Amino acid sequence: MATEPVATEVGRDFIRDVIQADLDQGRYKEIVTRFPPEPNGYLHIGHAKSIALNFGIAQEFAGRCHLRFDDTNPVREEQEYIDSIQADVRWLGFDWDKNLFYASDYFERLYDWAEGLIRAGLAYVDDQTQEEIRASRGTLTEPGKNSPFRDRSVEENLDLFRRMKAGEFPNGARVLRAKIDMASPNINLRDPVMYRILHAHHPRTGDKWCIYPSYDYAHGQSDAIEGITHSICTLEFEDHRPLYDWFIEKLPVPSKPHQYEFARLNLTYTLLSKRVLTLLVRDGHVAGWDDPRMPTIAGMRRRGVPPAALREFIKRIGVAKANSVVDVGMLEFCIREELNRTSQRRMAVLRPLKVVIENYPEGQVEELEAINHPDDPTAGTRKIAFGREIFIERDDFMENPPKKFFRLSPGNEVRLRYAYFVKCTGVIKNDAGEVVELRCTYDPATKGGNAPDGRKVKATMHWLPAAQSVPAEVRIYNQLFSNPSPDAANFAADLNPQSLEMLPDARLEPSVAESSATEPMQFERQGYFVRDKDSSPGRPVFIRTIGLRDTFAREVAKG
Repeated sequence: MATEPVATEVGRDFIRDVIQADLDQGRYKEIVTRFPPEPNGYLHIGHAKSIALNFGIAQEFAGRCHLRFDDTNPVREEQEYIDSIQADVRWLGFDWDKNLFYASDYFERLYDWAEGLIRAGLAYVDDQTQEEIRASRGTLTEPGKNSPFRDRSVEENLDLFRRMKAGEFPNGARVLRAKIDMASPNINLRDPVMYRILHAHHPRTGDKWCIYPSYDYAHGQSDAIEGITHSICTLEFEDHRPLYDWFIEKLPVPSKPHQYEFARLNLTYTLLSKRVLTLLVRDGHVAGWDDPRMPTIAGMRRRGVPPAALREFIKRIGVAKANSVVDVGMLEFCIREELNRTSQRRMAVLRPLKVVIENYPEGQVEELEAINHPDDPTAGTRKIAFGREIFIERDDFMENPPKKFFRLSPGNEVRLRYAYFVKCTGVIKNDAGEVVELRCTYDPATKGGNAPDGRKVKATMHWLPAAQSVPAEVRIYNQLFSNPSPDAANFAADLNPQSLEMLPDARLEPSVAESSATEPMQFERQGYFVRDKDSSPGRPVFIRTIGLRDTFAREVAKG
């Protein structure tokens, strides 16, 4: 089902300037972009930048954007990844309409074109092993060496290539290479591999093929077949552009797209390497691709990050030509800003400490009015039960407080939000000396949180009724890595041991616990939380999307 197009308000950048100039000069009647993921993993926030750029440009210039799966490696591709990628694009607010394509749609044409290159003397079958080919390619300062099979005749190359297609040879026995220039200063032009033998079942073509085109060969030709006008990719493909152009020039393609490169997204405390993300899942460092600590779009969606916040973040960082690292605090700011605007308020006690209000009548329960959003009167109010026994946050009490601790302590008076002033009169401990219960008194004249005699208190605390609140499990997520610049080669050493805190004894307002709503809400003084898929009947699970303030970086700095 198609989604409503997202209204994006963006600034100018060099890619949009190029497109506008192309339109002004009449080079194109319609702008056509594409987002071309390989279906061998889940998308991450770096892909979100590319999605927003390609689909956003198509919207802005009244063109179209294709979703094309570059499915040229069946060993690593799964339908699960295809489904997740489509879900991610739609969740971000974009849609490809009827423009869903696969590189495998073009396998026949790509094969025919490859035979054409052989006939033109521009491709040959090489019997060298992968290691031999790699060793003969040379270095950045030394030219490569011609393959001993480079000068095979056209007839022999065609025969061998057709036998490769027919399945006569085992994996790795032969490859088809473009014949360009082994002395080129650009290593990508040193006779790159176009086809390799791979006896593997393909998710879409089944067992029809046992040779598969390389990404470099399939990608540009797929762009040309689809009439892509601006092939936008990240900077690591800049050195591949001459090869992209070489194939476009030598083949009878129906259009001539041009490749443009922009800086990929790099975030502090984050690794976006697909290899690292795969190892995190495979080795059990996280609970799956949608673990809320993962920088995958699925993980962010599960964590309750609003798609509008992600789009705003991408708009703010812009599109540049030079790589840089963005502080993750900017992403968190965009998330907080959106959630503060949209999330209703509720109360939750994550680490409960029981309080008995000794002068409150036993058996009495009253309903107090609480607002749902302080900046939105139309959000209305709700009722919260108040009685003799309540829970407060354990961190809101100290028996021997430091000088500037203004919350509850023996003899100190505080305000309970929406309720009364209370004063601590006693502390009950267990045999281990741990505080397990507080005794307090309340002032009935302070109902609503104000004293008629004008006395002030320095702290307002949240709370929940003991009898009418509901037990729940709450999970507090922090950054997965404790190093602002984690090492991709040794990422396990930089994992944050405090990236997940489980709170099994939390208490929630009944309306929160019983609701099946998936929208995030603010737990007052705690942060923004969302109901998790791990919830079960009678046992809700809530996970923290983000705290109210950025405390993680300060905690890391303190060690």
